[in-house]
Amino acid sequence: MTPLPSAAVSSFARAPLPPLARWGSRPRVSSLPAPVGAQAPPALSFEFFPPRTEALDRQLWACIGRLAPLQPRFVSVTYGAGGSTQERTLAVIQRLLAETTLTPAVHLTCVGASCGEVDELARRYWDMGIRHIVALRGDMPGGGTYEPRPDGYAYAADLVAGLRRVADFEISVAAYPETHPAAISPKADLDNLKRKLDAGATRAITQYFFEAEVYLRFMDRALACGIAAPVVPGIMPVSNFAQAVKFSASCGTSVPNWLGPLFDGLDEDGETRRMIGAHVAAEQVRVLQANGIDEFHFYTLNRPEMVFTISRVLGVRPILQG
Repeated sequence: MTPLPSAAVSSFARAPLPPLARWGSRPRVSSLPAPVGAQAPPALSFEFFPPRTEALDRQLWACIGRLAPLQPRFVSVTYGAGGSTQERTLAVIQRLLAETTLTPAVHLTCVGASCGEVDELARRYWDMGIRHIVALRGDMPGGGTYEPRPDGYAYAADLVAGLRRVADFEISVAAYPETHPAAISPKADLDNLKRKLDAGATRAITQYFFEAEVYLRFMDRALACGIAAPVVPGIMPVSNFAQAVKFSASCGTSVPNWLGPLFDGLDEDGETRRMIGAHVAAEQVRVLQANGIDEFHFYTLNRPEMVFTISRVLGVRPILQG
């Protein structure tokens, strides 16, 4: 038998292991618990934003109609910077109250308004039948540096305390697993969250994040500083990666390196992007569910498909009204 040239021997030595050998040499990864029948379905809530056009209005109400049978704990409606969408937000809330059995929660910020104006609006909401407010400091119109109004509530903790004086609202506040961009430190941001809860907030809802470990580490820190109220993970399924990167840069959410390549080359393929986005978010919430998380808040962007799919994976089934 003719000996192989030394170069050929070297190339064989460098050849990768065959598939079965590679499999045999790897550590095993155990699967997540079975998603069906293993535990009670989690409670859900959904966020919508008020539409600017008739076409977007139709899209919003189609989204609400699709997700309403999942019987969310509540649905929230956002409120633009400086109260810029106040009337549109109010119109959506009024229709939710009049035409659905959903429990609406309205966003309320303290930017650009006096304490008296905020209190008056809160009393108006209470008289309408709204019992849940998402209390936020809010952003300056145009994105400038935040400046408290001298006669207004300076920060969200002050707003929470003020709402508590107006009526017995259920109050949700914001939490930032990766720290608010304006916070001087992670500890200062966590201390601020505790102040909001101590002022009377019922729960916190987190800014969205893309990796379950981010939330789990944050919960370890929250528990260590004495926070006992529910901190509900906020989940935003992604179908438009470029848009998600832009959102994330403005709110301090990190985008993992592995996420972008999943969407490469799919600019004209919306269906595949949605399938990928639903898969990524479903895997994320399944890990959280396996760690005992039993409530999720979805940022729907007024699109129901991915949220409905993920809810199904979580074990939530629609209940149609007769």
